[in-house]
Amino acid sequence: MSTAIGANTFLAALRDHQNGDGGWGWHKETRSRVEPTCWAISALGAERNSSDDSIALTKARRYLIAEQENRGFWTATPEMKSGSWVTSLACAVLANTEDADSAVVAGMAWLCNDYPLDSNPALRFIHRILSKDVSSKHNDSFRGWGWTPRTSSWVEPTAFALLALQESRAERLPSAASQRRELAVGLLYDRMCPGGGWNCGNPRVYGVAGEALILPTAWALIALQAFPEHEKKSLSLAWLEAEMPQIESPGSLAVASMCLEAYGRRLPATRLNLRDCSPEGLLEDGIHVLAWVSLALNPNRAWPVGGVR
Repeated sequence: MSTAIGANTFLAALRDHQNGDGGWGWHKETRSRVEPTCWAISALGAERNSSDDSIALTKARRYLIAEQENRGFWTATPEMKSGSWVTSLACAVLANTEDADSAVVAGMAWLCNDYPLDSNPALRFIHRILSKDVSSKHNDSFRGWGWTPRTSSWVEPTAFALLALQESRAERLPSAASQRRELAVGLLYDRMCPGGGWNCGNPRVYGVAGEALILPTAWALIALQAFPEHEKKSLSLAWLEAEMPQIESPGSLAVASMCLEAYGRRLPATRLNLRDCSPEGLLEDGIHVLAWVSLALNPNRAWPVGGVR
């Protein structure tokens, strides 16, 4: 019989695998990267009463700030020369850190100036003239964010950018923030799959309806939680509730659980119980999964959505 494990056990495992430079790699004893470090910060930051977490967080935030490039962005790997979607994640987890003010201001300025190339008005006009494919009917006038600069809008990076915009104080945001927020919300609703939920990109490909996926759906709904009710949001919540019992991945279950809790929905019975997972098993999936499960089991979390009180 398995023994249920609490969030503190997973948090302890996160602290134990912090690298000497303050960051975390994707797996234990691997080189530090921005994304897993951001997820570890978000998990440890929910526990403000622990001196161990305070020390770990200070080191982690210093690592993250040091990794920011002069132009304001963060890269997904040290080898990259251009910014990436992790800029949104870094800005979001540093949003309430006082000594990170200049880092967040620079990051949000870069982010709001990063327009996907596929939404350029001239390119949209050329596409309408040359394209004979009418099977994909999404509205290219909406603009979100891509995984890398000047590419195409995708669901998850758009959701993370919206979360960064929501977390950042108004004085840290450039003047374009309000318009970018409005366009991004429009894009998410426009890219929803028929029947509810989201996949990574377009709702239809070559005339075939896209299949919704757990993680893009959960992150999109989390990003939209602060906005007014919408029939497409309700439809997607219903889709996620129906899919929850079949989830077998701890990471997907953790994020989906946080999403439904954010909307005040009762969690349905599931095959997998997160408290039955072991830190060692989650580490095999990655530091980010360990952090997500820690967050999901923590009722005091403040990000990416508030926990159950």
